[in-house]
Amino acid sequence: MLPEVTATRYVTPLREGGSLPGIVEADDLGTYVMKFTGAGQGRKTLVAEVICGRLGRRLGLRIPDLVRMQLDPVIGRSEPDHEVQELLKASGGLNLGMDYLPGSLGFDPLAFEVGSAEAGRVVWFDALIGNVDRSWRNPNLLVWHGRLWLIDHGATMIWHHNWSGVGTAAAKPYDASDHVLATFAPDIAAASEELAPRITEELLTEVVADVPDEWLIDEPGFESPDALRRAYVEVLLERAATVGDRITVGERTKDGPSRAPEWLRVWVDGKAAK
Repeated sequence: MLPEVTATRYVTPLREGGSLPGIVEADDLGTYVMKFTGAGQGRKTLVAEVICGRLGRRLGLRIPDLVRMQLDPVIGRSEPDHEVQELLKASGGLNLGMDYLPGSLGFDPLAFEVGSAEAGRVVWFDALIGNVDRSWRNPNLLVWHGRLWLIDHGATMIWHHNWSGVGTAAAKPYDASDHVLATFAPDIAAASEELAPRITEELLTEVVADVPDEWLIDEPGFESPDALRRAYVEVLLERAATVGDRITVGERTKDGPSRAPEWLRVWVDGKAAK
């Protein structure tokens, strides 16, 4: 189970994120980036963060530590921003915290070189989890102490917004043409050979066990949180076996915004993806 802390002070919002995460201090004297259950994307964003964050770390990727974070809405009484106040009021109880990386910089592919092997491992991992939000427009990568760190996995596993269509999720191809690391000649074949055998039923079962029951209850079509956990395991396990063969890296597009926010809105609204 993830360690649990309690937020003691709200420091500042991070307005780069669509869900308005915030920097907070906690009772363990740590500083975290907090993602809220009351944000517009809902609790499934936090479920995705836990599953993908824990899985990525088990595969050896650099992803900040996660904690369960308790929030008392009273913490927002002195916050001057009305939008932040409302978010804190709507997020009382259990939320998610990610270790804050002080002094980290946003990844710039023109200023930071990534090796072919590391690029391949990141692209393969993003293909496995169906990450639509690691594009050159919005990398969701940080450089900290000279190393690459992966953040923000809320726009992954898009199938869990519509479980009725999950039958096609395992075989869905992954177009990495707009991936921010596509220009670093990612060695996808080597990454697949290394990582695919490590995605076992036992590993996935351990990873999804870290998702709190509170974020899994009342999902239509599932009688219990454990039944829903099992569904995540089955999709990821089946996808891992062959996803390396369905990754394409073509010519990147030249314009247009990141697709992730629109994809999330579409699925949350219960409509078919475009």
